Amino acid sequence: MEQGATLLIITFVIIGLILCVGVIIILKKRRLKKLKNEIIKIEIEKNLIASTPVLSELSKAEAIIKNEKMEEKVQKWQEQFDYIKDVELNQLTDMIVELDLEVDQKNYYSFQEKLAQAELEIYKIKSQANRLLDEVREITLSDEKYRNMVTKLKAKYRELSQEFQKNKESYDEVSEMIELQLETIEKRFSDFENAMENNEYSEVVHIVHALEAMLEHMEVVIDEVPDLILLAKHLIPKRIEQVEENYQDMIKKNYPLGYLKVEYNIEQTIQNTNSILDRIKVLNLEDCMFELKTMLDYLDSLFYDFEKEILSKKVFEEIKKDLFVKLENINHIVDGINLQLDDIKKMYDLTTKDLTGLEKVKKSLIKINKDYDAIINEVDLLNQPFSKAHYKLEELTKKLKELEEKLDLSLKSLGSLYEDELRAKEQLKEFRELLNNCKMLPRFAKLPVILEHYYIELEEANEAVDEIIKELNRKPIAIKTLNTRVDTARDLVLKLYKTTTDLIHDANLAEQAIIYSNRYRRSYVQIDQVLDKAERTFYKGEYRNALDLVIDGMKKIEPNFEHKLIELSEK
Repeated sequence: MEQGATLLIITFVIIGLILCVGVIIILKKRRLKKLKNEIIKIEIEKNLIASTPVLSELSKAEAIIKNEKMEEKVQKWQEQFDYIKDVELNQLTDMIVELDLEVDQKNYYSFQEKLAQAELEIYKIKSQANRLLDEVREITLSDEKYRNMVTKLKAKYRELSQEFQKNKESYDEVSEMIELQLETIEKRFSDFENAMENNEYSEVVHIVHALEAMLEHMEVVIDEVPDLILLAKHLIPKRIEQVEENYQDMIKKNYPLGYLKVEYNIEQTIQNTNSILDRIKVLNLEDCMFELKTMLDYLDSLFYDFEKEILSKKVFEEIKKDLFVKLENINHIVDGINLQLDDIKKMYDLTTKDLTGLEKVKKSLIKINKDYDAIINEVDLLNQPFSKAHYKLEELTKKLKELEEKLDLSLKSLGSLYEDELRAKEQLKEFRELLNNCKMLPRFAKLPVILEHYYIELEEANEAVDEIIKELNRKPIAIKTLNTRVDTARDLVLKLYKTTTDLIHDANLAEQAIIYSNRYRRSYVQIDQVLDKAERTFYKGEYRNALDLVIDGMKKIEPNFEHKLIELSEK
């Protein structure tokens, strides 16, 4: 059993070794095939270079040699191709042989290095051959190529010439220069034919390029010159004439237009237009259209500026008139305040805030007056355009409105001082009348006794009224203090008046209550006692207490006595 297992293992090992060797052999063959394919690619590229149609093209070039210059070129190209074929391609062949040898010797690292050199060499040789082929074909294909190009250029030339002849009058004095240019182009076509006849293909290239540039320029000339002539000789001069006419008319009407520099700019416009005309005459049209349109736009913009000044003048005159009236009114008010200020200071104790506000208003008004006069003077001297002046007057109007609001606050403050004084005098009169009433009413009511606290209130009210008189007689009057005195006197006088009316009312009710209740003296002992006490209280001057005693006693006999008593007092 053990021998059998050993034999089986050995068998598997041998099979594995055989497989590994087989795989290695297959991989080597594949690698060898791949390297051979690389060599084949190099061989194919070399053959393609060798078969390039340079020789056939050179044969065509030899057939059209008509001068020494061309013969030298062809000879040079032949030498270049011979060098590629006999030297460089042979060297490439040697490199291919070396690659085969490296593969056979299995020098794979060296093979890769030489393969890269061979590929680089192929690229270099291929580039040389292609460049040589292009140079030769430039000559061999020139006849057909350039004749086709010139045929198209001749068609374009005929179109431009016909367009010019059709509208020749619109080209004005430039016509002669255009005709000369067209003659020059015709001459260049003749030069082309001569060069082609003599196979001077290097010269042909320059002639064709020159024709392309000349016709391209002529196309611009034919297209733009009529418009340029129209702008430079008709539209712009006409517009200048209109601008000058409007400008002179506005100057006569005293419009300040100096800021526009119209005369200088028109002079410059005329000079620039003449300069452009000189350039047009020699067919130098670069930027001419742009410059002429820019000048025309500028001239058009002047009409807008003129119209803006006309409208601005109307606005200016309106604002000037309104502002003048408002300014005069405020000046009159402020001057009046200034004239009376010393008297007002003597009359009233003005606060620092009141005086500061008036002083600020005065300074601001002086500044506004100066600014107003400066703006008007600038316009009168033609130093300030209406378009700017009316905006300045608008700003000044805003400032005057703000000043007017501040002035109103100051006037209200001063006016309130006088109003407070008048109100204090009127209320003083009312307080005196109330005090007199308070003194007379107890007498008319024939009250037997008046308690001491009534006289205290009377004295306090009299003193408060005297304080008002003192404040009114003091100069300057401290309005804040005066108002305090008036408020205090009002409280005390009204309090006294209420005390007086309440006292008389209570005394009358108490007297009526006692008289009414006397009917129950004989019938009710208790009522008799209450009335005796009430009478004693009444003659002490405690009228309310006397009234309360009678009411409390009578409620036991007549529950509605209090209401009945009120009805009796109202009769």
